Amino acid sequence: MKQTARIISTYSADVFGVCSALFELGGMTIMHDASGCNSTYSTHDEPRWYDVDSMVYISAISELEAIMGDDEKLIGDICAAAKDLHPRFIAIAGTPIPTMIGFDFSAVASLIEQRTGIPTFGFPTTGMNTYVHGASMALRGIADRFVVPGQKQENAVNVLGLTPLDFSVNGADRSICAFLEAEGFSVNSRWAMGADLDELSRAGRASVNLVVSGAGFGAAQSMKERFGIPYVVGLPIGGKQSKLLSQMLRQAQESGDDRILHADGADASVAVIGEGITSLALANAIALENGRPARVLCATECPAGILRPCDAMTPDEDDITAALRGVDTVIADPMYRPICPQDAVFISLPTEAFSGRIYRARIPDLISDPQSILKEVL
Repeated sequence: MKQTARIISTYSADVFGVCSALFELGGMTIMHDASGCNSTYSTHDEPRWYDVDSMVYISAISELEAIMGDDEKLIGDICAAAKDLHPRFIAIAGTPIPTMIGFDFSAVASLIEQRTGIPTFGFPTTGMNTYVHGASMALRGIADRFVVPGQKQENAVNVLGLTPLDFSVNGADRSICAFLEAEGFSVNSRWAMGADLDELSRAGRASVNLVVSGAGFGAAQSMKERFGIPYVVGLPIGGKQSKLLSQMLRQAQESGDDRILHADGADASVAVIGEGITSLALANAIALENGRPARVLCATECPAGILRPCDAMTPDEDDITAALRGVDTVIADPMYRPICPQDAVFISLPTEAFSGRIYRARIPDLISDPQSILKEVL
């Protein structure tokens, strides 16, 4: 049965993607749900919970409120909390319950903004999509609302899609920035680990955007539409890919054309399972550094045109199982191992978005240490 995981885990939900993307920006994020989602998020999906202050709450909607549609209680609670906490913005994100009762996120957000004077977003997440959908929606909302035009600065780069759900808290975000600076670029803004809302608001000054995960694609589209900033999709994994990525960033800022780094993956017997953009970068590195074509089995949402013809969208357990037939090497989170061919070489690559904190200590920084995985692909 489609959309049923019989053996493997599931990815962090879209509502958690919203929370993760906005976590450090000084806003107040409310998960509209009965209860439980906040503990799941804080315990398994947010490694910054105990180290970084953030205003993430749950509405605790009751059964009676859901049946009767008492939106006024939610609106009043949010307005009262905002009066005490003074957030930079307010975001309401959905779960299955408001989805089933037809909750109008846009209308409620508009009412709250009128009463408080604080910019308010209503993100109609459902809890049925992955974190990529929610995080991309949230960062696009920030880009649409807060990024202002600025004088373009040559070689200034916005890094889009930095969330711990893709990169954990092992220093990979800093490694990406260090790569750019070593190549003669300046990091104009980071979306959104280690950044604040003021930093993001200056993103319009950049000459090019680097999209490092699907979470950053919405913001890339917004800045392309509003300011004409081109984007490059890729990650500096391995020396050859890093060199190509640097060249593509310079070419994009000169031409204004968007670019995606693709290496040959035809006739691949190596499969990389995971989020589309980060998995594509690893597949590229395997082909460029090891000479072995690798294909992506994308288990999350991915914008059209990112993946190559050899890659596949595999959102469900049955899709992944079928796509793995004939594969001799699989790179994936350890929780995928039970559905992989028994005779295939399995290379463990944990991800925060899939297995949470279970394997957090084993998540490598592939930017500074690509060989932690590449040496295993013979």
